[in-house]
Amino acid sequence: MISNTINLYKNAYSGLTRRMWLLAAVMLINRCGTMVLPFMTLYCNHLGYTATQGGLAVAIYGVGSLFGAFIGGRLSDKLGFYYVQFAALLGGGIMFIVLGQMDSYVSICICIFFASFINEAFRPANSSAVAHYSTVQSRTQSFSLVRLAINLGWGVGSALAGILASISYELLFWVDGITNIVAGFVLLLILPKVSLAQQHKSHLPKPGKVRGPFQDRTFMIFTGFMLLFAFCFFQLFTTVPLYFKEGLKLDEFWIGVIMSMNGIVIALFEMVIVFKLEGTKPYLKLMMYGTLLLALSYCMLNIPLANGFVLASAVIFMVTIAEITGMPFMNSYYIARTTTENRGQYAAIYTMAWSVAQVTGSLSGTQIAHSLGYNYLWWILGAICLITALGFKYLHARD
Repeated sequence: MISNTINLYKNAYSGLTRRMWLLAAVMLINRCGTMVLPFMTLYCNHLGYTATQGGLAVAIYGVGSLFGAFIGGRLSDKLGFYYVQFAALLGGGIMFIVLGQMDSYVSICICIFFASFINEAFRPANSSAVAHYSTVQSRTQSFSLVRLAINLGWGVGSALAGILASISYELLFWVDGITNIVAGFVLLLILPKVSLAQQHKSHLPKPGKVRGPFQDRTFMIFTGFMLLFAFCFFQLFTTVPLYFKEGLKLDEFWIGVIMSMNGIVIALFEMVIVFKLEGTKPYLKLMMYGTLLLALSYCMLNIPLANGFVLASAVIFMVTIAEITGMPFMNSYYIARTTTENRGQYAAIYTMAWSVAQVTGSLSGTQIAHSLGYNYLWWILGAICLITALGFKYLHARD
């Protein structure tokens, strides 16, 4: 039994290139400092601003990331993903430190915009890098390895953020900024430079491929449904922490501990689950199952339960399983539709959809919660997830 488990884990991590492991190491360093975004609404509340203002601040982060993703995708195709990643890590780190020095609401919002603009330009470039460093056979594994690094860092960062926030919120910004900068220089040190010519050399455009994402109707429909999924998923970083504090009466330390479960469970099990699921079902079906699990997760928040810690932990666990079941395959699905010449543009649209979801989710989630109550919000999110799952099923039947 033990030997079978060991072999399963060995097989799940086999076939990955050395450069993928190095890229994952960079992401781990970067994400261990991810502290600002999940605590942004609580930080605004700490400064005396309303929950709606906190939601607006997170929404502004989403607006900045929207523009940053678009520019980052274009620059990745034009200048190369290697240098775009470094510039985004360095510039984003500096801006997070600057953001921590602001105390007026207007200055906070301005700095949030530019911090997210620079920082999120990294994401489409990083997606292009993962596709470049991986093979077709190991692509989902490679994206899962990066997600593992991100979520392991998220788990460490969230737990540490809860401790630091209980001491001083300003420490969150310093740690987030410094880890961004360190990750940028580590990228330069351990990953060989990839020129634009090398980036475009690996694969020539395939006959029949569309010229860009906007001409790919299936991809655009997929992006619409994925946006709905992301709209619901992003409540994990805005209304869910607020509900844990206001509805379940948990303090920042325990919120950080519970939120860290997301990253820890993903770090322990995602690669194995993805390895077992890969090839068993079409990607769109797996996305559908993950979305249905996300619907169930939010509906669980309406269960009357005396122990808030138990309920919060159960919900985060369910959200994590939903994330593992659906999200790793979203990347492989859209990357399979790209060429090396337009991959950054596809990645930009994909990333922008997540940013739009962040903007709309942050604004509307907090407003619904404080206008109608959290119970209504959880039922609405469950219904949106159900519609999204049917959308993925429709796309699968259409393919």
